[in-house]
Amino acid sequence: MLAALAVRGLRRYLLAQLTSNVGTWMQRAAQDLLVLHLTGDSGRAVGVVTALQFLPQTLFGLAGGVLADRFPKRRLLLLTQTAMAAQSLVLGLLTVTGAVGLPSVCALAFVLGTATALDGPARGAYLSELVAREHLATAVGLNSAQFNAARVLGPALAGLAVAAFGTGPVFLVNAVSYLAVLYGLITVRTAEPVDPGHRAPGRPRLSDALRCVAATPDLLLPVCVIAVVGTFGLNFQVTISLVAVTVFHSGAAAFGCLSAAYALGSLAGAIHGASRERPPTRRRLIAATVVFGTLEAALGLTPGYGTFMALLVPTGFAAVTVTTTASSLTQLHAEPRLRGRVLAVHLLVLLGGTPLGAPLAGLTADALGARTGLVLAGAVSASSALALSALVTARTRRLTPTTPPLALSTDAVPAVVPETLPGRDGSR
Repeated sequence: MLAALAVRGLRRYLLAQLTSNVGTWMQRAAQDLLVLHLTGDSGRAVGVVTALQFLPQTLFGLAGGVLADRFPKRRLLLLTQTAMAAQSLVLGLLTVTGAVGLPSVCALAFVLGTATALDGPARGAYLSELVAREHLATAVGLNSAQFNAARVLGPALAGLAVAAFGTGPVFLVNAVSYLAVLYGLITVRTAEPVDPGHRAPGRPRLSDALRCVAATPDLLLPVCVIAVVGTFGLNFQVTISLVAVTVFHSGAAAFGCLSAAYALGSLAGAIHGASRERPPTRRRLIAATVVFGTLEAALGLTPGYGTFMALLVPTGFAAVTVTTTASSLTQLHAEPRLRGRVLAVHLLVLLGGTPLGAPLAGLTADALGARTGLVLAGAVSASSALALSALVTARTRRLTPTTPPLALSTDAVPAVVPETLPGRDGSR
């Protein structure tokens, strides 16, 4: 971890991202509270707005991967970050002037989601230009750490700021925070910028990335697991606000504390992942997913506010272990010329399931209660991880030969065949 932090460009990039992400998490928390205020505490409305924010990931996320492999990533990031800043500025001005309504929140959430969908693959692939390959998994963990550090600070600050000033100033603060990212992108320099898409013959094709994922178990398993967990298990943006308001009958400050507890665990998980010397494995991914699903289900059974908040800490730890391990596997096993498109597939299944999962979480909470929704989400995540691991392992064994093909020879000496060949995951 210290070796990766010795890279000046990575340090400056992470600091800029941390500043901006604090503002982003403040806006996310304030946006949920604003929607609840506008709709009379409707979980369905929160789910719909969240779905609209993540729907562009489904529609345009793969196109973002193609753009990341075709054009300089720094240039794309400057454009997308500027668009995000403009969205926050407009939402803040509408709110402080009293002109905001649910339709305008929905429209601006979709705009933000579109910029994020085009930004994500380029931002993920840009890490590989800042550090050498041996530090890439650590850089992914450090990037996750700053993201979750912002998740600790952002909702807590948002809860206090909303209680004191309302939601509008929070959105304006987020708009200003994007200046840190823009400054960082302009000033960060990489020794040898790598743009594989420029050197590849012809235009980048998405089908190449899809074939790469399907043929590589270390890519296929994390993509499948994250697809399920991202759709059903990682809807805490909806469920925490619903539990705070409908179960514990609390206000903005209590919601901020719950979000900060979850983020505190996420931060600890990210730091732990960044400090590990061993590379990520499929076994670690499955174990973390089972633990995460079990903890999420247990959240729905906790009796009071204090125990719920305490259990959010290990739940956040497990959740970020799942997402960071999956992201590291994707970064390490994707071909460099396909990295932007493969990361786009990863982000598609991680975030693209939210347009289905977020409204489903809201509807389940309205119909059965927020606690029941947590139990069902956790059960689906844990059981699906075990099932997908078995399926991918069986497929790998079926497609991987146990002995090399014998060469035809006219010699009378018999061929010597090794007993086994190493599998794709390095096991024997």
